[in-house]
Amino acid sequence: MNLKTAKYFGASLLVTLFSAGSALAQSSTPDFTTTTTVPQPSPIVSLVELLIFAIVVAGMWKVFIKAGQPGWAAVIPIYNVIILLKVAGKPLWWIILLIIPLVNIIIGVLVGLAVAKNFGKGAGFGIGLIFLPFIFYPILGFGDATYQGSAAPAPIA
Repeated sequence: MNLKTAKYFGASLLVTLFSAGSALAQSSTPDFTTTTTVPQPSPIVSLVELLIFAIVVAGMWKVFIKAGQPGWAAVIPIYNVIILLKVAGKPLWWIILLIIPLVNIIIGVLVGLAVAKNFGKGAGFGIGLIFLPFIFYPILGFGDATYQGSAAPAPIA
């Protein structure tokens, strides 16, 4: 490569870099001409969600009491899962499996089936506990089902 070719190559490389750099440069001033608004849920939807949550918590509270566990545990996140595992008679380390995506669905179904079994209910009721908890936990908690676990787990204090 001679000197004339090198100069041409260097100059074309600089022109390419600077033109690409200016094409990719962004304006430092914000553009407020387009705004996006996030739709807010209606108050009715929020009240329905709150009502469903309250129904599930009340049903789970009663289920925990029937199983000899503290009812207030139903309102404490993560702790309620620990108590639910105790009611189901499953080991505590299953909480790790509940963190893993897709595995948590299988473990959730197994826990629901075990809770239903420990209350003398069938597999269909256990599936209902997982997929329709706002219906099945109140039925289990406020109904006449009694805890029939092999040994009532000791409450965690």
